[in-house]
Amino acid sequence: MPLTLKRSYLVAALGILWLLSDIGAAFAQSDAEAAAQANNPLANITAFNLQNYYIDEFTGPSGKSGNQFVLRYAQPVSIGDSQWLIRASLPYNSFPVGVNGSTESGLGDFDIFAAYQINTGDPAVSFAIGPELVAPTATSDLLGSDQWQLGLANVYFNAKSPKFQYGYLLTWRGGVGDTDGNPRVSLGAFQPFAFYQLGQGWYTGGAPIWTYNFQNDAYSVPLGIRIGKVFKRNKTVFNLFVEPQWSVADRGAGLPKTQVYFAVNMQFQQ
Repeated sequence: MPLTLKRSYLVAALGILWLLSDIGAAFAQSDAEAAAQANNPLANITAFNLQNYYIDEFTGPSGKSGNQFVLRYAQPVSIGDSQWLIRASLPYNSFPVGVNGSTESGLGDFDIFAAYQINTGDPAVSFAIGPELVAPTATSDLLGSDQWQLGLANVYFNAKSPKFQYGYLLTWRGGVGDTDGNPRVSLGAFQPFAFYQLGQGWYTGGAPIWTYNFQNDAYSVPLGIRIGKVFKRNKTVFNLFVEPQWSVADRGAGLPKTQVYFAVNMQFQQ
């Protein structure tokens, strides 16, 4: 990949870190409870996230870079006496999957799951499970699976400690119906997360996504280290972070080898 492009993403990451430092000075009295819940995927709060994965290197011979930008929306809902969290994600992909490794860009597949929140008896401990649906919305067959998928999602989050929070997101989805000649999807993903609060809204930790393809035994196991800043402005909790990630075990081509995960997550309190 061109050196100038690598430098541009390095400058972008450093710019985000500078912004975090600037915000840290302006919002030194961030709310501790908001900081502990800012990374809770089951928080009973409407949320909107702008997330980006810049992939510096893929596994395999291509040696090229790519990018995935994700719009994500989460909304708690009540159905009778039950509590659910609906989370929807739509990616915009730029991957080297075209002719001779050229970059193909466009929308990816739309993903949504509905997680039924089980009462654990402790408001600081969240546990949910529910169905997942993936719609073939990709603008190119090279950027999606070209098939409908159904699956399950399971989420756990423990925020009993104001200093250390942890949990996981576990999903599996499989292709259903006509695959239009493409391999039928059977993909599992496990996202462990752990966060340590440093004070004044600053925190560290990581939330890599480990994937396993049941069809071809391909897998990817990245690890990362995050620096993030949580602050409140009016009734919105902002969570800004940068998380470089490196694969420590993988098999198969076209999987992220090194990448930078950065995001602006927003929770809208009542």
